[in-house]
Amino acid sequence: ASRGREYQDALTYAKWGVDYLKYDWCDTDGLNAEAAYITMRDALYSAGRPILFSMCEWGGNKPWEWGAEVGHMWRTTGDIYDCFDCEYSHGTWSSWGVMKILDMQDGLREYAGPGHWNDPDMLEVGNGGLTVNEGRAHFSMWCMLAAPLIAGNDLTSMSEETLEILTNTDAIAINQDALGIQGFKFAAKDSVETWFKPLENGDWAVCFLNRSSTPAKVGFDWKTKVYDDFSKRDLDAGKSVYQVFDVWKKKSLGDTNTSLNEEVPGHDVLMLRLSEK
Repeated sequence: ASRGREYQDALTYAKWGVDYLKYDWCDTDGLNAEAAYITMRDALYSAGRPILFSMCEWGGNKPWEWGAEVGHMWRTTGDIYDCFDCEYSHGTWSSWGVMKILDMQDGLREYAGPGHWNDPDMLEVGNGGLTVNEGRAHFSMWCMLAAPLIAGNDLTSMSEETLEILTNTDAIAINQDALGIQGFKFAAKDSVETWFKPLENGDWAVCFLNRSSTPAKVGFDWKTKVYDDFSKRDLDAGKSVYQVFDVWKKKSLGDTNTSLNEEVPGHDVLMLRLSEK
């Protein structure tokens, strides 16, 4: 609808006091995505109001390769769907469950950082297709991805469990960490994935994701050195001792002098923050 009227629309948004513009990609056959988004970027600059520019062309034109100079965030995939791990076909296109979207983020982390973010689509926490466990896993992984946290549920009728997930300040702090480094999958064994995310002041976030519907035992020897090639940061519990804090149970699990041995419920996570003593 904005094609050919970008500057007029940008001025209107500025006049309305708009803070956030999601610019979609419907009915754009034959258009060059980068050029089209640059036109709207320039129009927003010309309008003179700071507006967060969210580019939503579903990842088809690899926006992570050019988006940092054009907008503030870019969708990396097609639309999300409120299921844990499924594909929902609309005939000529599909929506994707949480785990499918998560897998599509592989290889994109180096493109994200402060002011320019990968966007794996809005949260489905609290919508009918996800259990409480699955909603918690979904929210945790989006925090580990340093993804924009946009609630996609009905805020007027959400349950206490949904509210608790969406307002967990310790999880949000991991998402909003000033370094802006996207987390990475360190290991996968059977149904459990181990994810790490470097944080400021030498802290680390650690998330054990159980993709199975049945509980899984997880263990980790903290003396195993973790090195993040992208950010050139390492977690070396052989040199330093870290306090281990459970983000969802809000309790200490001791320190890294003792190996981790816990159980993660099905379709759920164990999310930890490690802070150097």
